[in-house]
Amino acid sequence: MKLYHGSNTAVKDPQILKSDRKLDFGTGFYLTSSFEQAERWAQHVSLRRGNGHPVISIYEFPDDFMTSLKVKFFPDADKEWLLFVVANRSGQTVDDGSDLIIGPVADDQTVQTITLFADGFLDVDAAIRKLKAQKLKDQFVIKSASALNLLQFKEFKQL
Repeated sequence: MKLYHGSNTAVKDPQILKSDRKLDFGTGFYLTSSFEQAERWAQHVSLRRGNGHPVISIYEFPDDFMTSLKVKFFPDADKEWLLFVVANRSGQTVDDGSDLIIGPVADDQTVQTITLFADGFLDVDAAIRKLKAQKLKDQFVIKSASALNLLQFKEFKQL
């Protein structure tokens, strides 16, 4: 399967870098199966960092990855996903030993709902109803060297 990574530079040798940023699924190398999602992220990163140019790195990942990796999969934005994302975004990094986490990405629209839930203005059911109404793209987060070794860089496209 093809996966994409949007940034301000080509990433030919991906790594799992420790970061102080509080991300949906914690520390890892983030990808998506959506070229459009990677494109938006590349543009966002380039603007935020103020250098480089939007670039999408393109990778191949084996279709049979489930047979060799421990995978945490969130099919959609449900209660388990919401609690997992809120924990990670509030600094309570959740590490269950997964090699790979797959699930919806919290984009600009969902962040507002997640924040309202985390601050106690929405209960779980109301937050889930709001999230279900959105068409969320996916994210694949590589958490281990085992998963990273399966990822093969193919090419990059500068936008």
